[in-house]
Amino acid sequence: MQKIINAIAVASGVVSLTVVGATLGIYLNKDAIINSIQEKALEAVTGSIGESLPIPDATGNVIPKIPSPF
Repeated sequence: MQKIINAIAVASGVVSLTVVGATLGIYLNKDAIINSIQEKALEAVTGSIGESLPIPDATGNVIPKIPSPF
């Protein structure tokens, strides 16, 4: 019985150390992970826009001028 309890305790320790290690690894690399996700998202968005809509080189006025009747 004691061997089973010891095995469970060792397994619990291994799982705990794995969780702590994974969390620490993610925390230390969070900036690189965020940048990677941002780059992939921008590629996906700009790639689909570039294929379906032309992107103008310059834009006009925000409010178009209405010609006066006089």
